[in-house]
Amino acid sequence: MQNLTISRRGQEMPASPIRKLVPYSEAAKKKGISVYHLNIGQPDIETPQVMLDAVRNSDFKVLEYSHSAGMESYRKKLAEYYHHVGIEVGFHEIIVTTGGSEAILFGFMACLDPGDEVIIPEPFYANYNGFAIAAGVKVVPVTAHIENGFALPPIEDFEKHITSRTKAIVICNPNNPTGYLYSEKEMNVLKELITRHNLYLFSDEAYREFCYEGNHFSAMQLQGVKDHIVLMDTISKRYSACGARIGAFVTHNKTILDATMKFAQARLSPPTFGQIAGEAGVGLPSNYFDKTKSQYMERRDLLVNRLNKMEGVFCPQPGGAFYAMAKLPIDDSDEFCRWLLEDFQLNQKTVMLAPATGFYSTPGLGKNEVRLAYVLNLDDLEAAMDCLEAALKIYPGRIKN
Repeated sequence: MQNLTISRRGQEMPASPIRKLVPYSEAAKKKGISVYHLNIGQPDIETPQVMLDAVRNSDFKVLEYSHSAGMESYRKKLAEYYHHVGIEVGFHEIIVTTGGSEAILFGFMACLDPGDEVIIPEPFYANYNGFAIAAGVKVVPVTAHIENGFALPPIEDFEKHITSRTKAIVICNPNNPTGYLYSEKEMNVLKELITRHNLYLFSDEAYREFCYEGNHFSAMQLQGVKDHIVLMDTISKRYSACGARIGAFVTHNKTILDATMKFAQARLSPPTFGQIAGEAGVGLPSNYFDKTKSQYMERRDLLVNRLNKMEGVFCPQPGGAFYAMAKLPIDDSDEFCRWLLEDFQLNQKTVMLAPATGFYSTPGLGKNEVRLAYVLNLDDLEAAMDCLEAALKIYPGRIKN
């Protein structure tokens, strides 16, 4: 009798570089070791009370499906929010999604056919690979470099990868995992590219509120290319509400909206409680983000300063989000991150990082880089940096300068 097999898609689906080391973390905790989690962008900042209260005080007898595009009242509030940040969009041009993840998947499914190609500057959010595999789409990386802070690669680097199967470019702005903030000038370079080659531009703007070096310029603000632009958004990081699983798919292109709506209808509706929380969050005063942003800036400055004082370490200054990429004097980031959890401790403490190999599509890249999420308080960040500094001094695979 033949063994049952899983799909090729299932075999090709990559393990999360953010979560694949969880078993080692759990084992370390069972041994009594405290683990500082810098591996995942789960903020420690409290979810706004008004959002929690809106869910807690919900008054209905039946938890019904919402409209497949999301509750109209929430979409109207979202349209107002976008207006305040300089993006003009009607509520009918918004589809509420189950997290930003579903918005990305919807974009791939609605706009691309199996075998089509998307170009993504690497390193990039690892789950783009997973969504591409689910949609049968090929990711073509264009490499950005840590030496210049992961700035947008030259337009020539994009053009030499464009083929007859290329249908879209994907960016994350500000960027996860690098923290790089694309400038208006760089966004207009992308506009020139998508116009010349008739491509879509998918813009993941999950970290819009967290820009520290300059202002955010949305892809939706590019002039003359409105049918080319798809905005993917989420409340997860904006309001420290990752578990609400509420995102948004936004475009002026009615043909894309109509196609995406079919996928939205197939999954029936986004989460009702998450939408209730999201609608309450949109009503927060504009200065709500001031305190949160200042906290992240303090954390960023501490992290980057500590890293760059360590021998053999280089970390460019992130312009946004709450991630940093660092180049370390190590032989293998996957092995180093495992070693930190399995074989190292400093006063019964250690630190969990994300190996950068999982954020690159090109084999071999990221072997000496890690991503760090500065989502802990200053005292814990200091302690985490103490652990990392001590670990680098004794790691068996340290590369000598």
